[in-house]
Amino acid sequence: MTQTIIDVKSKIRDVVDFPKQGIIFRDITTALKAPETLKVMIDYLCDQFKDVKIDYIAGIESRGFIFGMPMAYKLDAGFVPIRKPNKLPAATYSEEYALEYGTDKIEVHKDAFPEGANVLIVDDLLATGGTAEAACKLVKKTGANLVGIAFLIELEALKGREKLTDSPRTVSMLKY
Repeated sequence: MTQTIIDVKSKIRDVVDFPKQGIIFRDITTALKAPETLKVMIDYLCDQFKDVKIDYIAGIESRGFIFGMPMAYKLDAGFVPIRKPNKLPAATYSEEYALEYGTDKIEVHKDAFPEGANVLIVDDLLATGGTAEAACKLVKKTGANLVGIAFLIELEALKGREKLTDSPRTVSMLKY
């Protein structure tokens, strides 16, 4: 593990038994409020895709917006939000995914990307992979090309990466 990654990891707060008993919540707010740490996180994620032509960053609600917007700026790409249901004002594609108890859904505007555009999906955390897998399917529904997915944190024991077979490149900065 490089010194940069160790420094960022040291800024992530562990909250025990949140949101329920037995869970260790990786709280990124402590890292976000440190300007140099925020810069390191954005630079690291962007550097992983510097050799790829990216037309759009698609940020998954809500913390994917935090990382997606500055990445779009730095990579000279547009930004498109992938949102929870009934948050987007125009016609949408939607994709349902499984939760521990039940299902949820995310949506993207049907005209979010031109056909053939190169899209990088961004979110803060890869856990079970359900949300990210649904986001991959949404990008494909629009006719755009998925070039990869970037996460700040990956919880390896939950094996979410195994669901992301449609992504040519999946990157996470910090692994727990």
